[in-house]
Amino acid sequence: MNRRDLVKSILAVAAASSVLNSTTALAGTNERMPVLFLGHGSPMNALRDNAFTQHLTHLGKSLPTPRAIVVVSAHWVANKTTLSATMKPSTIYDFGGFPEELFQMTYPCDGDPSLATRLATHLNEFDGDIDKNRGLDHGAWTVLHHLYPDADIPVIQLAMSTQLTLSEHMEVGAALQSLRDEGVLIVGSGNIVHNLGKLNRAPNANNTDWSVEFDELIKSSLLQRDLGQLLAQDRSKHPLWNISHPTIEHYAPLLYALGASTSTDDIRFPYEGFESGSISMRSVLFS
Repeated sequence: MNRRDLVKSILAVAAASSVLNSTTALAGTNERMPVLFLGHGSPMNALRDNAFTQHLTHLGKSLPTPRAIVVVSAHWVANKTTLSATMKPSTIYDFGGFPEELFQMTYPCDGDPSLATRLATHLNEFDGDIDKNRGLDHGAWTVLHHLYPDADIPVIQLAMSTQLTLSEHMEVGAALQSLRDEGVLIVGSGNIVHNLGKLNRAPNANNTDWSVEFDELIKSSLLQRDLGQLLAQDRSKHPLWNISHPTIEHYAPLLYALGASTSTDDIRFPYEGFESGSISMRSVLFS
């Protein structure tokens, strides 16, 4: 089956074979893990107690406890599909201009170099590789801080390759799908609408019409599994794409989560809302 046919089929059937072979697979679980896509927005959400962060806390308590977490963050883009293989990942402060309190926060979880190495091998079609020094960027730790505040679950990150098309990003997600049966939570972290040039930082700023329209368009497309829209195969036919995503890195993590889902998953939206008038904070739960 070629890649185009794979994209058409991954939402219709579950993957037939495990990403990890029988000699290296994690111990099986009785319950399939869900898949999450989370809007992460401002790094300041790590410090905030609001409706968005409260929903993250609720999710962490309501979902099955994972034995490991794989995060695809908008803030790690590389030349290859790379897995962080660090035993004790550092907390990366990949931002500036925020209060010192934010720079004092840490997320002292373990990594899982063994899992990262195995995944890199099984993603060799996408130039799978490992990085033994990579820590956790704010697309990962600011949301994990609320989901799993005890930092007691191993976390690895997966870098999105600049060499892949949107369809191929989705295929990588499909290749991760069987990890769900092995106790691994797959998390995409980005934003369904993300244009920093259009922010309105005024208190109680009204949401822009175009951001609301695009957010609802993607919600509807997810429910209908409309790949033509979700993969933006022809941007000229969908002009809202250009203003909603001047660059695509905050949208692409959604495709990893979508690829890791199956047609039997319910699609729910645990949180819907906006930040600074135009940043969609929508979260998506496939379970």
